[in-house]
Amino acid sequence: DDGPVEYPFDQPPTSLQDIANFIQSEKCKRILVLAGAGMSVASGIPDFRSSNGLYATLDATTLTGTEEQIEAILRDPSYSLDQHLFMENPLPCLEVNREFILGVRERRWKATLAHRFVELLQTKTNGGRGKLVRLYTQNIDGLEDQCEGIGHQRRIAVHGSMDEAECASCHATMDFDRFCELVARQIKDISGQDPSAPKESTPITCEACGQNTVKPSIVLFRSRLPEVFFQKVPGDIEDVDLLLILGTSLAVAPANSIVWRVPKSAMRVLINRESCGWHLGLDPHSNDRDYLARGNCEDVVLDLMEKLGWLDELKPLLDRHELPDSSAELLKERLLKLNQKQAPQKVVPANAEQG
Repeated sequence: DDGPVEYPFDQPPTSLQDIANFIQSEKCKRILVLAGAGMSVASGIPDFRSSNGLYATLDATTLTGTEEQIEAILRDPSYSLDQHLFMENPLPCLEVNREFILGVRERRWKATLAHRFVELLQTKTNGGRGKLVRLYTQNIDGLEDQCEGIGHQRRIAVHGSMDEAECASCHATMDFDRFCELVARQIKDISGQDPSAPKESTPITCEACGQNTVKPSIVLFRSRLPEVFFQKVPGDIEDVDLLLILGTSLAVAPANSIVWRVPKSAMRVLINRESCGWHLGLDPHSNDRDYLARGNCEDVVLDLMEKLGWLDELKPLLDRHELPDSSAELLKERLLKLNQKQAPQKVVPANAEQG
């Protein structure tokens, strides 16, 4: 249908203030968020593909496997997270992810301002009932679980999540704390930093089926996405008024399909370092409903939360040290500037003598 589209917003968005006004308007009833790696960068969490990420720094010769398996990982480090390899030999996957798994349990990394922004979309809109339909995250770090306003019920981890455990054979879940205990006790530390780690790895056995195939609930290469993604998307995109896209290049399908599947009337806001998504029809230059807020996620969402009047909600996070250091500094600087702006100016009486 190429007929005229009736938008729920009065004017095409041209600024963050326009976005803030729309979020707070009665016409904006349903908000969907699609997030990528940029949302978690400020947490300092390890990533896989950067120049100093897990793949680039991996010494495959430290992993447990046959000569052929190690050679395959040397050629392509991502093979360590391959579903077929895991079913043959689960140890390389667990060894590569040991620090990540245990770090998630210890909350070594903290939810960012971008995560807190999504949380406030739920707790500060619609009289506290929330306008957030769902957060679809392509990240596997589980950081959104630190935000009470999001929780598992409003999050779909498209590529799975490191903060849950399941059996790859029978799909039975394992208590995450129990899984972490077994990882700490049975999986060697290839970084050599944990003196309590075993010298050799032994696989983790499923208590339901007895197979040695328990892993974090992440999607391995050559395996299917979680069914919940395909089940929830059709209902979630219905009647969406605003799609917020945070820190993703929109290169990976099928998560990026959400961009073109939302209603043609929905405002679409991309918060990212560079423009992207043209292949999905996202074009801030020529589409009335699209807007690019160019920059780092933390900077842009802080600007947006200031325009929404939500910065006071973030102050307790500083007191409880629940933000990454860089995010906390960013927030402190912003609050200081605001306080200086709001400080009463010294008034010179009108009848004061002129010097």
